[in-house]
Amino acid sequence: AYERTCRYFARKTNSVVVSVGYRLAPEYPYPTQFEDCLTATIHFMRTAQDYGVDPSRIIVCGDSSGGTLTAAVAQALVNRKDVPKLRAQILIYPFLQGVNFNLPSYQQNECIPILLKERTISLGLKYLNADSSAINNVLQGCHVSEELRLKYQKWLSPDNIPHEFKTRGYTPITEQPFSEEIYKLAKTVLEPVFSPLLSEDSVIAQLPETFILTCEYDVLRDDGLLYKKRLEDQGVKVTLCHLQEGFHGTI
Repeated sequence: AYERTCRYFARKTNSVVVSVGYRLAPEYPYPTQFEDCLTATIHFMRTAQDYGVDPSRIIVCGDSSGGTLTAAVAQALVNRKDVPKLRAQILIYPFLQGVNFNLPSYQQNECIPILLKERTISLGLKYLNADSSAINNVLQGCHVSEELRLKYQKWLSPDNIPHEFKTRGYTPITEQPFSEEIYKLAKTVLEPVFSPLLSEDSVIAQLPETFILTCEYDVLRDDGLLYKKRLEDQGVKVTLCHLQEGFHGTI
């Protein structure tokens, strides 16, 4: 599916492109996919010169769940001293948080193909091999305790999303009461490897220069907008490309 895309990137940017054939769920459970991507990235960084690549100019890139993996790999590398620093990260309509599924973009685009709101949670739970019967409870935020909700609010508040992205409609929704049972089923979605937007400031502040692509007609649009703000608040340079007519999978 990505052969032509990778060739296009290589040709247009005069770059060496490495595509990681990471193992897939459910045969290989989470976090195998992240571990495969991290292992491949570290190996390439250590052997970059064998491929005629300057180790100081390596960029990680991914789209959709690949954007999640890209963000998680970049975060995992910030404190490593045995590999070069990443030059940049490119996140193309990434999934970045599993806390709030009622952000403006989730409300506005919940029925827009290809990534319907309910399908997003369904795919996430399958990825984690979790019980899909919890979809409605996760949609309503029952998996997030009041303590964690307060902690994440400063990063996930709709107030952090510029007004122009709310003009197609947004209604603040009160999350349903916390359920310990649903938390146990879905707690993995709160891990930074699954939800990179939830990493601590000390990690975010060390990330490399970042390019984020968002699409107007995409439930994940606001994940990208919120991550942009988090990065900029920590002094990281961010370039945002917002496709006003774009939709998830448009690449």
